[in-house]
Amino acid sequence: MCRFIAYIGNPLVLDEVLFKPDHSLIKQSTHALEMKEPLNGDGFGLGWYAQDIDFTPGVFKSIQPAWNDLNLKHLAAKLRSNCFFAHVRSATRGYVSQFNCHPFNYDQYLFMHNGDIGGFEKIKRFLRRKLSDDIYNWVQGQTDSEHLFALFLELFKQEKLHFNAENTARLFLATLREIKKIKDLHQCYSASRINAVVTNGKSMVAIRYNSDANEKPATLYYATGSRYEYHDGACHISQDEKGKIGVVLVASERLTSYQAEWHEIPPNHMLLVHDDFSVLLRTIE
Repeated sequence: MCRFIAYIGNPLVLDEVLFKPDHSLIKQSTHALEMKEPLNGDGFGLGWYAQDIDFTPGVFKSIQPAWNDLNLKHLAAKLRSNCFFAHVRSATRGYVSQFNCHPFNYDQYLFMHNGDIGGFEKIKRFLRRKLSDDIYNWVQGQTDSEHLFALFLELFKQEKLHFNAENTARLFLATLREIKKIKDLHQCYSASRINAVVTNGKSMVAIRYNSDANEKPATLYYATGSRYEYHDGACHISQDEKGKIGVVLVASERLTSYQAEWHEIPPNHMLLVHDDFSVLLRTIE
């Protein structure tokens, strides 16, 4: 399975998260510790916001392994952002192609996923029938991940809601229910495993979900604090005296050995990150 990180908070240079931590995402592309297959070499993707320019994210994707792409290393050292997503891919569905690399972007939104929709090949046609022409034609790749995001976008457009953590969480749940409905209708009972994150650059929702209650979802952690710091090889998420949150990090695997800074998102829960960076855990029922 893939690995990813999502950051929102005070602006920082991307390589302080992507490359410098003890167990950075780039290190996870070769030596992931919390998955059976430690290698994630089927491409990578990076999405970031430069909101002093506009509200749509920049996106860079490549089928190169993340550990072997000089462009990524040079870009990460020169990009500063208050919100970014990064993903290293271990392909399970779809060819090794830029179209199949995460994160996926639509308008001002970014989305990425780790896992799979069980029986996707059986329900793909019926899921696509739920999409309007605009969203249907937006889909360019083959992955269940992009189709999951497409279905979320379709429901989002139908509801005509403002994008915030509460509305996004509600629509995430509606998307899961719709997928279950399609699967049940077509007698597709294999488990769906969905660790995913979506943002508009101001708020964010992360989900850790497995439709089989007897199977533990893939790992997903979060860390919050007043600021993210890197000094002499050590990365910390520090706390101020007032406990004010200025950064939130979500990661498939903890980036440092300082386990006290990291919290596991419980199985079948969502993490809501509001515009003021306050966080809330919510059960998926």
